[in-house]
Amino acid sequence: MRLPRRRIGAGQTEKEHRWLPVLDPQLPLAVPVPVGKGMPGEGYAWHWTVCPWLKGRIAALTPVADMSQVAMSLARFVRALQAIDPAGGPVSKFRGGPLAARDWASQASAAALRDSVDVRPVLAAWGAAVAGPASMGPPVWMHADLHPANLLINDGELTGVIDFGLLGVGDPACDLMVAWTYLSADARQLLRDALAVDDPPWARGLGWALHLGLTADAY
Repeated sequence: MRLPRRRIGAGQTEKEHRWLPVLDPQLPLAVPVPVGKGMPGEGYAWHWTVCPWLKGRIAALTPVADMSQVAMSLARFVRALQAIDPAGGPVSKFRGGPLAARDWASQASAAALRDSVDVRPVLAAWGAAVAGPASMGPPVWMHADLHPANLLINDGELTGVIDFGLLGVGDPACDLMVAWTYLSADARQLLRDALAVDDPPWARGLGWALHLGLTADAY
């Protein structure tokens, strides 16, 4: 069962019920397609989701011997997701738009961390990403929250992707954040080569990873 813990997440339930059954047949990894919807009641205020149990452990807690295979599986997933027709897809409220629109949140998060972390190199990298070309190209489907707590590993292989609460249509670079949120340096380059990513979207992908890291750490 997947139950939103905050009001901000309650609105994501309908989106997952609407779109995951559409996306699932076109994706190479398992995703939690809803099989039932729970109703508000017994003191709980929102709709909730019943979905299949996906075998595996979250990648954040699971060492992997061969990250190159994980990188290639991620490349196949991102490529397949971006190839799905985005017509009618929801625009993400939180990620996938211009990086500059998130500058206030990154700066505020960095300010909250100044006493515990040297944020200067992070802000320098963030500034370079924001200063890059703003052109995003045609919007595509994106998971928008690709990090190791949302990836499933089984027998050393990437087998599933969970938590599609931020699913939406937006900048193709957004899902490149996984290159920094999870992959090793060598595997990161394999992902880039497999997706044939040039410099501007690669820099924005780093920007999205930095934004996630700053806001999560400050939170």
